[in-house]
Amino acid sequence: MVRTVNAKSYRGFADLAKHQVRGRDFDILICRRSSSRIAVIAPHGGGIERGTSEIAGAIAGEDFNLYTLEGIRPSRNYDALHLTSRLFDEPECLALLEKCSVVVAIHGCKGTDARVLLGGLDGDLKVQLAEALAGAAITVEPEGHRYPATNPNNICNRGRSAKGVQLELTRPLRAAATAARLVSAVRSVLVGLNDAA
Repeated sequence: MVRTVNAKSYRGFADLAKHQVRGRDFDILICRRSSSRIAVIAPHGGGIERGTSEIAGAIAGEDFNLYTLEGIRPSRNYDALHLTSRLFDEPECLALLEKCSVVVAIHGCKGTDARVLLGGLDGDLKVQLAEALAGAAITVEPEGHRYPATNPNNICNRGRSAKGVQLELTRPLRAAATAARLVSAVRSVLVGLNDAA
């Protein structure tokens, strides 16, 4: 049996990379859209927080920059690869974000009812997303939960504007039917931002 180093001991991506191998344990996907200042990221994709890569990819579509780090281990992806967001400093992700003024990070969290917990330092974008999601009949918690994402080092806040938004999605919200409504709502806000740039 292969021993898994617990990701809770990592202090940054360099530690993760000492124990996990790209192409065997994880992969990184980057789609650059030079005409866009918006990045949609899933730093805990693949088997780490299931469904987040697919949702981030659907939100980004052909319009926005996309970054995912995906767990591809046969098991224990979360334990081995979940580098907490305030310590997430993977160099390719940071290089992409330094060119983007809007960052939206997609995460998965526990919960038995379909809801999105909004965090991050971009208060204006949080309000716009909360309104769009509520308009799509999706339950939104913009504050008062355990994922405020207000640390400046949180990966969602590492873009050019030093503020972004984090969406924590419960498992039912990552199911296909509900996810489609979420993707449409988030894209409607981001397309408006992109057009206004």
